Amino acid sequence: MTRADDRFDTPRSRRACFASIARAAFGVTFAERFVAPALGAPRADAAARSIVTLFMDGGMSHVDTFDPKPGREEMGPTGVLRTNVPGILVGDGLERVAGMADRLAVLRAVSAKAADHEIARYTFRTSYAPTNAIRHPALGSWALLTSGYDSDLPGYVLVGDGNTHPGCGFLDPVHGPVSIIEPRTLPPAATELDLYKRLLISTHIDGSFRSRYDSQQTQAYDRMYARAVRLLGSADLQAFDLAKEPPQVRERYGDSHFGQGCLLARRLVEAGVQSIDVDLTGWDDHADIFNPGKAPARVRTLDRGLAALLDDLDERGLLDSTLVVVATEFGRTPYINGAKGRDHHPAAFSCVLAGAGVKRGFVHGATDERGYTVESGEITHADLNKTIAEALGLPHDREFRAPNGRPFRIGGEGRVVREVLA
Repeated sequence: MTRADDRFDTPRSRRACFASIARAAFGVTFAERFVAPALGAPRADAAARSIVTLFMDGGMSHVDTFDPKPGREEMGPTGVLRTNVPGILVGDGLERVAGMADRLAVLRAVSAKAADHEIARYTFRTSYAPTNAIRHPALGSWALLTSGYDSDLPGYVLVGDGNTHPGCGFLDPVHGPVSIIEPRTLPPAATELDLYKRLLISTHIDGSFRSRYDSQQTQAYDRMYARAVRLLGSADLQAFDLAKEPPQVRERYGDSHFGQGCLLARRLVEAGVQSIDVDLTGWDDHADIFNPGKAPARVRTLDRGLAALLDDLDERGLLDSTLVVVATEFGRTPYINGAKGRDHHPAAFSCVLAGAGVKRGFVHGATDERGYTVESGEITHADLNKTIAEALGLPHDREFRAPNGRPFRIGGEGRVVREVLA
């Protein structure tokens, strides 16, 4: 006797089954790819074709990482390491990164206006302050909008919690990031069966609604679901399968959510995905920050994942076409509070760029001798995004209109920090 779900026993049968449902529900086939409409395509001479953003969620301490102040009480027990570039120092725990400082552009004069996590995080992702009137697109969504990206794979992937991410904002949902909560496992076959059942229900319930209300928003969500169906039926899904990597490679990245997320980012860059965000959470240490399981552990996790990512991209000839960004919403106070922690500090902090389009072995900007304020070379979140957009060749000077008619630009009102660009 044939079981009801035997049709899922092979990729080909699953693909055929999903294709029939997709045709019924959305009017698409697996022979069709969604091509994002290119609105002001990237410049042909752009240095970067892909971007990997490693986001230090919670506020990474600059004096403990990329802007140490040797000999100052503000350092607490954190030591200082020399790098392979004379004059560039980093905090201890960044041993691997110290050996590749000649690939980095360290930005030591980044500042933000908000000391609130949600506001500062949103501003970094979008270049705009949040408002009640509109939700702004993340930079990765802008990049996808303007690229004409053409693949079965999603063009924008987030390894992290999509609930804390602005996503595509007011753009078509197909330009939003696909969120991967756990990079170490692929969705099981049951997920495909569940999606099949959901699509059947969607076909029956929503069919009449679509025929009566064929709005742009309805079509946009249809395309988003069709993309999910197409991905599950595509051989390109193997790009997400970290089990394809040798054990020694996986070990080099570290067996952490972030480390394996960095490995997934490398695989997705190889597969042609345009934008990948990988979050490293837990930097919000108001107390006992120097506990080995807190900031020191996260610094080591960052060190391992970042170093392995840069090495692998370089060895594969991809670093020259991939921009890697290490960023955070704000820094932490140089002073150590009474609870042996560091508080929110938007006045001055550090970010790092590496790879396509940026200088190497370079430091931009400076804070005062204690790390409290910017002394030179100040960069805002919008400036950083505008500079990234320039490296990607995005049309950041062009005005785009939101549904309410208001004009917006990629990178907002930021400026391109050309001193950082190669």
